[in-house]
Amino acid sequence: METLFPPLGAGIRPLLEGLPALIDRVFPLPRRFRAGLPREVAELSRLLTSGRGEREGGYLGRPGLLSAYLRYFLPWNVYRLCRLLPALPLPLAAGDALTDLGSGPLTLPLALWISRPDLRGLTLEFRCLDRTGAALEAGRALFSALAGKDPPWVIKTIRAPLGAPVHGPRAALVTAVNMYNEVPGQGAPGPGALPGALPGALPFAERQARLLSALAGEGGSVLVVEPGTPRSGEFIAALRDALVKQGRFPLAPCPHSGVCPLPGGLIPGGRAKAKWCHFAFATGDAPRDLHRLSAAAGFPKERAVLSFLLAGPRTGKPPEPPGSPLPVRIISDPFPLSRGGGAPVRPGGYGRYGCSAQGLILVAGAREKTESREPGTLLRLTPPAGEQRDPKSKALIFPLE
Repeated sequence: METLFPPLGAGIRPLLEGLPALIDRVFPLPRRFRAGLPREVAELSRLLTSGRGEREGGYLGRPGLLSAYLRYFLPWNVYRLCRLLPALPLPLAAGDALTDLGSGPLTLPLALWISRPDLRGLTLEFRCLDRTGAALEAGRALFSALAGKDPPWVIKTIRAPLGAPVHGPRAALVTAVNMYNEVPGQGAPGPGALPGALPGALPFAERQARLLSALAGEGGSVLVVEPGTPRSGEFIAALRDALVKQGRFPLAPCPHSGVCPLPGGLIPGGRAKAKWCHFAFATGDAPRDLHRLSAAAGFPKERAVLSFLLAGPRTGKPPEPPGSPLPVRIISDPFPLSRGGGAPVRPGGYGRYGCSAQGLILVAGAREKTESREPGTLLRLTPPAGEQRDPKSKALIFPLE
């Protein structure tokens, strides 16, 4: 996990590049409807953001919206996962089961097949749960076309809402991708409140941690991936804390199991948002047809953003704290440091924020060295002799030699 977003491998790129054509082949779109596709994409985007209040349950059951989702949102979501999944420790073995909540058109199984060739030969059972049957069946058709005849992966679809029972042995991996940001009724929390706190009930993140942990085996893991928005970042931080209480400690992206230095939410006493954990990376290697549709719909994407958490087996015992050098995960883009900012760098120096067991870190150094580290890179840095803090963020300052 030296980097969370390695370049697409030779065995991944062709399958990913061919995904839009595969979708068109499995779900042919008559020419008279193709001209309206960018408009449908824009409408679905509105319903997923500013028009949330107008969106009915099971919205992907509408053919026009499902077509827009399959051709735009699904490939982008698969692309994000294909950049992330190769870097994650997923110790799956033959005979294991995976439970995917909010599976929609099987986004996670599709991305896992494309991005993890090392898993394609294993006999795995996927239990894919979603409340929209049309989305599940579309995903099943796409997976069959992608994986070919008689793949060793068994796909079982479950049309049911979140929280419905999932039968069978507990899973080696429980996943939820772009699901929690769509859960209705999650109002904006007040300062200091856990996201989705409901009167008279456990906070939403704590209840979901219990559900996810119960679905996973004692030695299983939990992976949650959400859009990299402030709201999603706040939820991921709250979920992390709740899973730690369940005895499941973070494996990624966190380089430690202590208090999260990026919980998001509102800064006490004001309306400004606190820093939240998210990662952004360039999309130059995304499918060309997908870039063309994005531009036509008015949503060109030069960068993809996500927040995520991979929590490990239920050990009940935190891992040993890191010593020196200190693991630091880069979580921001580079930015210039002015001499008046208090950072001990020469003019022209640059900085990047990082997460560590010692809290928020400001990694400072020459522009070339600082910019060469991609977001998600794990550095191992030796603490400086004297403690210095950035006056703006209060982060500890570590020089990047």
